[in-house]
Amino acid sequence: MSRFSSRRGKENPEVSTASLPDIIFMLLFFFMVVTVLRDSELKVAVVTPSATELTKLEKKSLVNYIYVGKPTKQFQEIYGTSPRMQLGDKFAIVEDIPIFLQQHKLNVPESQHGGITSSLRVDGNVTMGIVQDIKTQLRKSGQLKVNYSAKPRAEELK
Repeated sequence: MSRFSSRRGKENPEVSTASLPDIIFMLLFFFMVVTVLRDSELKVAVVTPSATELTKLEKKSLVNYIYVGKPTKQFQEIYGTSPRMQLGDKFAIVEDIPIFLQQHKLNVPESQHGGITSSLRVDGNVTMGIVQDIKTQLRKSGQLKVNYSAKPRAEELK
């Protein structure tokens, strides 16, 4: 005689799915809060040059980006193939830089105005005349913290 009875015919209980919608909404809310959307769409093609001595910018919210390069294919019919400057989401000229800097300062607390940095993301094939004009306008506007974006050299990655 066996002490244990066989459990034939009994099935495992089903897993409760009552808490599944709660878990899904928590994950959805988490990804909505954590995801950072791109501030601007690149309208110029920028291939940054390589460098050896690089430092990473600490506070990305204090950085305003100035892109310089050839317009992408969809904008070449309108703007041509010569290098252009992009401030935010639109093409601009050098004289638009003070307005762009002022708009960026409005979004930053006044106590952090001294930490604002302008980052130049310039294509490697652009002539330095355009970059010099941008630097001169930044200096006239009182923006003295300037950063050049670059990518690390291949031998530095190893």
